[in-house]
Amino acid sequence: MKVTKKVALRVAVAALLPLSLIAPAKAADSVDVVLYAPAGLKGVPALPFTGETVAFSDPISGVGPLTISRSQGQIGSAVTISGKGLKANTELTLTWSTAKGAWKAQLLPNSVNYTGYQWDKFSVILAKVTTDANGAFSYATTIPEDFGGPHDIYAEIAGVAVAKTGIQVTPSVSITPDRGPVGTPITITYKGMGPNLYTAGISVLWDNNFAGEAQSIWTRGTAAVTVYAAGKIGKHLVCGMDGIGVQYMNINQSPVPYAGGDCVNFMTTRDNGPAAANITYPQDVTPTTTQRTLMNEQIDPTSKAVMTVSKTSGVVGDKIGVNVSGLTPNTDYALTWANVVGSRVNCTTGTCWIYSGEKLSTVTSDAQGNVVTEVAIPDHLGGFHALQIKKGDIAQAQQSIFVKQSIFVNKDVNGNSIAGLAKAFASKAPEPRNSSGTPTLKFKAGEEITVAMKGVGWTQLDNTMALTYDNNYVGYGCGFNSDGYMVIHLRATGAPGTHIIDLHPIMYTNQPSFANTQYGMLPILSYNSDFLGLALGYKQPAVHFEIQIIR
Repeated sequence: MKVTKKVALRVAVAALLPLSLIAPAKAADSVDVVLYAPAGLKGVPALPFTGETVAFSDPISGVGPLTISRSQGQIGSAVTISGKGLKANTELTLTWSTAKGAWKAQLLPNSVNYTGYQWDKFSVILAKVTTDANGAFSYATTIPEDFGGPHDIYAEIAGVAVAKTGIQVTPSVSITPDRGPVGTPITITYKGMGPNLYTAGISVLWDNNFAGEAQSIWTRGTAAVTVYAAGKIGKHLVCGMDGIGVQYMNINQSPVPYAGGDCVNFMTTRDNGPAAANITYPQDVTPTTTQRTLMNEQIDPTSKAVMTVSKTSGVVGDKIGVNVSGLTPNTDYALTWANVVGSRVNCTTGTCWIYSGEKLSTVTSDAQGNVVTEVAIPDHLGGFHALQIKKGDIAQAQQSIFVKQSIFVNKDVNGNSIAGLAKAFASKAPEPRNSSGTPTLKFKAGEEITVAMKGVGWTQLDNTMALTYDNNYVGYGCGFNSDGYMVIHLRATGAPGTHIIDLHPIMYTNQPSFANTQYGMLPILSYNSDFLGLALGYKQPAVHFEIQIIR
């Protein structure tokens, strides 16, 4: 078997440092977590009405009816709640049933898995009203921004329910802008997703092409996502439809017929030619947990070393300043990078990948026991890695560094940079590292395109990216086996003019698999606000490219 220099170097480095097999997690190795919306997450509507939660009894019988002016409506619709035959001149508490959603994950020393979702049901105080001398009241309000579907409305006295009604909140879809050239970013806002599997996700369609999915588990029924205008000049149909990832197409016959979604028109006005590539990382939030992958190596219990770094995230090649204090003076140490090598495909006896510690440099502490140096993020897997300082094989201190995905920059024959895109080489296997083809933005229909990224990871949250072509989901690529350098191959299609290629995160669910991961393996358009990785510190981006089809 031919061994490349890259593989030989990796094996040689691994042979110098301790290796540990990474097998399916044991119960003691894994931590199951419930991930509510992280602190500071934007786009989360406040709890409806007063926001004050309330507990009360819900008897099976003996609760009279309330009257409501409409049985269903969209957010913002006016409603009037009224009652009669109640206790006269008495204050009632009106309540509104709602929920709080969470993603679920399994944290391991060497990986992260997506395991499902949950909703916690509860009620909030809608308002307090007082009955008149005849035991009647009337209260006017509007449907709040909240989950869609049925909401129970109770009147209660001293914690006991005395009357009840309800309303169904139906979805609405809007876009902005509603016209513009090819490549225009379009924000689709969907309100009224529900708090259960069959209503908590939507399928986003462009002219009946599946562009991706969106959820609102954290964002209380509201999702705002972006697609880019594609196709010929003229009218196009943009839809947000009910779906568990993909569309549920006979919703009117289902137990949730109110969850149907809607479509609106976008007018493509002109073709200005292909624009430059761009990458959009999600918003900054405070992670819910502090556990990070590859930070599990035992630190010397006698060490007094403390490591600080100039930044805790970056892309391949970024420089990071490193300061370590508390070391033994005038002593040599190794700076190492904790990594893994392997794949999810070729597993033997349950082992899919192995730990690989890469030595970055040798450093010498000064007379005060300090080290001040700089390292470059290695050209390898993305995600969380541990930067460690070691004496021999024993770590003295460490810091977690997150490697973000980035667009690989090609160079054409004139030295001009072209981000990510190239005309594929005739020979495809093995893929040359750092050279996926002849860089260009112009292709003839039928020619093979490569799209190249760096810093793709290995967990279920970051080892794959979904590709859409003109807002049509084509498939996905993986960067694990290729050490973070992901090169996707596809064919140029369509009429002459500008065409768009987009990448989005995926929740990979093929291996390992769990029982309740129905939103897996599809483009996550709501990556910026409702992606479980945000609660764990992951920052998975969306990437946008434009090409030109020529004759």
